[in-house]
Amino acid sequence: MSSFSATAVPSAALSRSQLRTFALASLGGALEFYDFVIFAFLAKLIATHFFPSSQSEWLRQTEAFGLFGAGYLVRPLGGMIMAHFGDMAGRKKVFTFSVLLMAVPTLLIGLLPGYETIGAAAPLGLLLLRVMQGAAIGGEAPGGWVFVSEHAPPHRAGLAAGLLTGGLTGGILLGSIVILTLNVVLTPKDVADWGWRVPFLIGGVFGLGAMVLRRWLDETPVFREMHARAETAETLPVKILLRDHRRAIICSMLTTWTLTAGGIVVVLMMPPLMQSLHNIPPAQTMLASLSATVCLTIGVVTAGALTDFVAMRKLAVTCALVLIFGAFGLYGLSPLFPGTLVFWAGLSGLCCAFIGLVPVGMLRAFPAKVRFSGLSLSYNLSYAISGGLTPAAISSLTLHTPVAPAIYVALTAVIGGIGLWFSPRER
Repeated sequence: MSSFSATAVPSAALSRSQLRTFALASLGGALEFYDFVIFAFLAKLIATHFFPSSQSEWLRQTEAFGLFGAGYLVRPLGGMIMAHFGDMAGRKKVFTFSVLLMAVPTLLIGLLPGYETIGAAAPLGLLLLRVMQGAAIGGEAPGGWVFVSEHAPPHRAGLAAGLLTGGLTGGILLGSIVILTLNVVLTPKDVADWGWRVPFLIGGVFGLGAMVLRRWLDETPVFREMHARAETAETLPVKILLRDHRRAIICSMLTTWTLTAGGIVVVLMMPPLMQSLHNIPPAQTMLASLSATVCLTIGVVTAGALTDFVAMRKLAVTCALVLIFGAFGLYGLSPLFPGTLVFWAGLSGLCCAFIGLVPVGMLRAFPAKVRFSGLSLSYNLSYAISGGLTPAAISSLTLHTPVAPAIYVALTAVIGGIGLWFSPRER
């Protein structure tokens, strides 16, 4: 079985089949995250179409973000259900189903009539589709990490996980590019009337294509070996986790908190925070967001690859310190030097390389027979809590100091570093 050890310099070359597997897995992950985040980018326009015009603008926008948040709330349940079947029946089936479960509702959001056409059924239908998306994303990231790492040769599991993580962050980049292109090609009126539907239609169609391509992937060698030896979970995987792997769950949840803080605070929340705290023009913050996302993608792939031949504890300490530096550089130094935001955003995105360590740490923390369920439970539960609380916490803390986002990220970097340091290492 794949050991996920990091005791020797990787020597096994990647075969063409493995490269194809990593590419298709990363592409599907990018499309799923694209589908998930474009809702946030278009929330203001969605609010005008799916809620009564008699309501105030702030209330409609609050309701739209509430629907966006519903996707986060359902992630743990959806992820655990899919992970259960992934550990019992096979990784490939669930990995293929997750992209279908994301693609179909994304396509339907692009086609769903608004409030003026079908009344209250419009927001209710949108809520149902968001719940389906949340369930899909809950299984996609953990399932993808398990799938590619178990396909990797010895001492290449970190690189495989890093490539998948880079694909996920690339989905955020893809969403930003599509929205920017949409606003360049169409007039504001066309975007508001019908153009906002185009990104959903594009994501749905490409997601269905990714699902078809995933059907050609093979089941992981690790699961096939477990199945042949009758070593799959003999009882409910979650029962085994809570009985035998509580330390792994706690450490994985702590590191996931750092992952959410880096992604949300440094990348996703940075544009509105810079606009409100330092009056930086939206165009400049959008360029900064693109810079941060590109560099984040590079950083997570690099960090994942390094775990194959550098001790995890050394990387945890180094990347935690680098993350702290990047956060204070972005929120503390860039406002002092006008015109440098794009540079600092890119540097801070690169400094978020810690995110690339998180999946590798979780993959090593759980044995193969409950690996999918262990990742899904830890990652999704922590993401649902921290992902939901982080924006509110940052908004409240910035009332006291403009460097509050950096302080928050620094706190989570320390916590995540401790989590990786004490995380168990299954063989």
